[in-house]
Amino acid sequence: MPARRVLASEEHADLLRLVRQICTEELLPKVAQAEADEEFPREVFRTLGRAGLLGLPYAEELGGSGLPYEVYLQVLEEIGAAWSSVGVGVSVHALSCFGLVTQGTPEQQEWWLPDMLGGELLGAYCLSEPHAGSDPAAMRTTARREGDEYVLDGAKAWTTHGGHADFYKIMARTSDDGARGISCFLVPADTPGLVADPPERKMGLTGSTTATMRLDGARVPVERRLGEEGDGLKIALAGLDSGRLGIAAVATGLAQGALDHAVAYAQERETFGKAIIDHQGLAFLLADMEAAVQSARQVTLHAARLRDAGLPFGREASVAKLVATDNAMKVTTDAVQVLGGYGYPRDFPVERFMREAKVMQIFEGTNQIQRMVIGRHLGRGGAEAGAITHLG
Repeated sequence: MPARRVLASEEHADLLRLVRQICTEELLPKVAQAEADEEFPREVFRTLGRAGLLGLPYAEELGGSGLPYEVYLQVLEEIGAAWSSVGVGVSVHALSCFGLVTQGTPEQQEWWLPDMLGGELLGAYCLSEPHAGSDPAAMRTTARREGDEYVLDGAKAWTTHGGHADFYKIMARTSDDGARGISCFLVPADTPGLVADPPERKMGLTGSTTATMRLDGARVPVERRLGEEGDGLKIALAGLDSGRLGIAAVATGLAQGALDHAVAYAQERETFGKAIIDHQGLAFLLADMEAAVQSARQVTLHAARLRDAGLPFGREASVAKLVATDNAMKVTTDAVQVLGGYGYPRDFPVERFMREAKVMQIFEGTNQIQRMVIGRHLGRGGAEAGAITHLG
């Protein structure tokens, strides 16, 4: 039973119908085998790019579709319900384009953005390091200026699409001035000195390649620096709130997919002469799963509406990421329970959903970090606290 949606226009409704069709015809037939084989579905991203789905939230004059984030996140949710590795990949690609959209010069945007937002070029986002995950200001990767180039050295960990991306948005240290000493670079995949380690062997999202990217004397022209020297961490963190909403949407889709499988099984499986969904104990479990999915969806779309209105949404983005990913972990675990013995082997996808849900609580800032962010917002208060805004 896919999610019920109310869209602001028939154009948006048609887009969601197209996305469901693509998910049904292009994603669902491939997901189980690709995840089992740990195969990166590069051609799927080309399909999504040709359908215009990789640049949805960015302005049309830049090569995107100019859609509200509220609509974009519902697209992500639909993709996440079918194939969460691809949903995460779409979110990461959008995040890798964010710095160029917000900080790129007109010349940089004209040169690179059309292929990036059109999906011909797949992006990756390189912020974390082996010793600097939740504390990016502690990064050690360096970018040394030599004439009209920068020379990059170091390692960036946990890179989604590592080894498969066409470009990498890389944060590197250009001075020793702490958080103000980090700059941002857009680095092509074929840059000499940029190589990927073998992919990580992960619990879930096995169709989404994650690898450490190593930089050994990689030379990058000055024109591939985004913003000024020292703006890198600001650029990186500015995109994270939007990235957290992307992960919240994918997690909600993942939970919806698990719920749909659990309900379908409960309607067909019989014990003691009736479908197991008609037993109150199991019906209550499924009802709690439905409530969790709907709650995650609403907090995520609330944050998106604030973003679309140009209002502060950082606190709400952290709430959405926290609620949606914690709920996804609970819903997928309960889906395994609904299927009983059949939930544990790989004959049904719910055990994969459960494995995939775990990382949602970790990346784009762990849920412990989200609680810290929310607590700081509450401590500061601010003009937006309790505000009532009229958008008419």
